[in-house]
Amino acid sequence: MASRGTTETSKLKQNLEEQLDRLMQQLQDLEECREELDADEYEETKKETLEQLSEFNDSLKKIMSGDMTLVDELSGMQLAIQAAISQAFKTPEVIRMFAKKQPRQLRTRLAEMDRDLMVGKLARDLYTQQKVEILTALRKLGEKLTGDDEMFLSANAGTALSQFERVSTDLGEEWQCSHWSFSLGVVENVPPGLAMRMMF
Repeated sequence: MASRGTTETSKLKQNLEEQLDRLMQQLQDLEECREELDADEYEETKKETLEQLSEFNDSLKKIMSGDMTLVDELSGMQLAIQAAISQAFKTPEVIRMFAKKQPRQLRTRLAEMDRDLMVGKLARDLYTQQKVEILTALRKLGEKLTGDDEMFLSANAGTALSQFERVSTDLGEEWQCSHWSFSLGVVENVPPGLAMRMMF
């Protein structure tokens, strides 16, 4: 029975990861095609994708409720979705690696960005934004940051990221305090009237 439960949990996690990958791909495609869309079309499409993420987050919350095995398995995914919804994180690739708890890949990505910045392939403002996201993800995954990285994070973290830090800290405290109940902190500025249905 335990083996069957483990298999079912593994399949559920795989299905959820595939769903999240699809939504992250939508965001990535949207950013890559931004120049081809007018401003209203871009904002409307992005809003719809964020609404789908919010609905996915609600579904994830219900799945995790009362099951500590799933809380342990899916907590990183929930934090990553929270970061996307609050728009603390804007880079789909970083959100995806955060959700899958891939610190090594995040560090590899950071090293690639350092190189790209030095050779002029990456603009300084985009570098700063993505580095802040990666460092925040690494810290949330329990990775130790250097003193320089901590200083960079403190100097460059914006309002949305600070808000995400507060919410995710609250979530972490709730996971530690309750083994049988799970409730999600509310992020401000999430678009109202989220009515889209998620299909698994």
